[in-house]
Amino acid sequence: MKRYVSIAVSIYITILLLPFIAASQSNGNNTDRGFELSKNLEIFSTVYRTLYNTYVDDINEGDLIKTAIDAMTAKLDPYTNYYPESDMEDVKLQMLGEYGGIGALIHSKDDKTIISEPYEGLPAYEAGIKAGDVILEVNGQSTKGKKNDEVREFLRGQAGSDINVKVDRDGKQLSFKFKRKAITLPNVPYSGMVSENVGYIKLNEFTKNAANNVLTAFNTLKKQGMKGLILDLRGNGGGLLNEAVDIVNIFVDKGEAIVTTKGKLENRNQTHRTTHKAVDTQIPVIVLVDPSSASASEIVSGSLQDLDRAVIMGQRTYGKGLVQNVLPLIYNSQLKVTVSKYYIPSGRCIQAIDYSHRDSNGRALKIQDSLRTAFKTKGGRTVYDGYGIEPDSILESQYASQISIALLLKFLPFDYATEFVKTHPSIPAVKDFRITDEIYDDFVAFLKDKDYSYTTPTEEGIKVLMESAKNEKCDESVKQLLEEAKQQIEQDKKNDLYKFKDEIKEMLLSEIVVRYYNQKGRVEAMIQVDPEVKKAIELLNDTKKFNSILRPQGK
Repeated sequence: MKRYVSIAVSIYITILLLPFIAASQSNGNNTDRGFELSKNLEIFSTVYRTLYNTYVDDINEGDLIKTAIDAMTAKLDPYTNYYPESDMEDVKLQMLGEYGGIGALIHSKDDKTIISEPYEGLPAYEAGIKAGDVILEVNGQSTKGKKNDEVREFLRGQAGSDINVKVDRDGKQLSFKFKRKAITLPNVPYSGMVSENVGYIKLNEFTKNAANNVLTAFNTLKKQGMKGLILDLRGNGGGLLNEAVDIVNIFVDKGEAIVTTKGKLENRNQTHRTTHKAVDTQIPVIVLVDPSSASASEIVSGSLQDLDRAVIMGQRTYGKGLVQNVLPLIYNSQLKVTVSKYYIPSGRCIQAIDYSHRDSNGRALKIQDSLRTAFKTKGGRTVYDGYGIEPDSILESQYASQISIALLLKFLPFDYATEFVKTHPSIPAVKDFRITDEIYDDFVAFLKDKDYSYTTPTEEGIKVLMESAKNEKCDESVKQLLEEAKQQIEQDKKNDLYKFKDEIKEMLLSEIVVRYYNQKGRVEAMIQVDPEVKKAIELLNDTKKFNSILRPQGK
């Protein structure tokens, strides 16, 4: 039996890579490389067969092969990944925003799995499951001692299949029986007017129909009197390339080259152009980006920048610059592989990390500033390759305080919101609701018996100094000064709840509003307190300044 399995796996590996062997050997100039590939495949299968037949313990052949493939792809880049058949739901979620399940987010706390957020209109929400419910069982399987990923697998399954979820709510056990559905996450969670004449569209990811959803939102806002648009791509890690091109086509006319992909196989290089008449080539557009805006987000923001069609605002983007294809393999497995680099209209590639060169620790290297090349936008502005999209209007990054991070990691604003809804059947409309001082003081009281300890960078620095003073046998007076400084910092930390009151109020606003007005309400509420949205509105209302960015004097 062992011999049969090991031979079968060897055949599997050979068949899996046969197309790549054939491709490398079909070109006479690649004969040596083809031989090396064949030789190394034979070595790999021999090593596996030897381990399988002689290793002291039984080997899980699937896990061993998966480990080997994962290690191999990890040497290339973070985006080249192998997916066995069991991971197909994750592939669908990444590429299409779809999966079979109940439509709810979960998190773990104190060895419990808790519903974080049931999505409006999806099975869990419709069944009556609420944020804060503790999941006890899924189809009779206890969640006790299970990790988040394991519980998530319990919840996911074939669309249309029955599921029974038992939860604890305020000490009462409740059971909900309903059917899983094909869940499609909303790629445009919110759109609306953020001032009298400025519209706003939030795009979370470039999944299927993203362009159509953006277009629908755009047309609706135009009817509401929109004279300027904020397209928010912050935190958007990308997705489907064709959706990015179609979104640009809303603002750029037919026939414009948006992105060119270039890879190893020249016959597969391709230039993607806009294919339709633009909906609006004149409306002022601001695209908000941040360091998490990547891939398709960078195609949209970069091409609109290169074509001088929009002002890019925020922080420098991630700098991906690579394109992946999902290739089907045998036994319903798939390989997502980087097949090309992409180049936006100015001709630049914005890839920030060179995965073909690594340091002595194996870390891929960032492309050096000295190696970056200048390019020109359509109107003659200078832009650079090699490090993401640099905004035309750079905004300072907003960093959360240590106390806010500590509160979030302990899910304390979430827990407070769970208690808040029990005594507040309703709240005012999103545009009118505020975290009053009374609510905030109630939250502070709620924290009195909660652990949310944290260490500030200053405390870490004092700790290092005290250790150095001890090792260097400094005078006692020096040690005393450091001890006094430590105590002063600890005393100062006690004021952090009020020092960072506005920041913590925003967290509470987000957690409370979503309980009453769901995901759309959360986005709407956070827009009202978002300083970057306010900056974008100011710029759109300053026509002279907006135009001076896209068409500098003398250009």
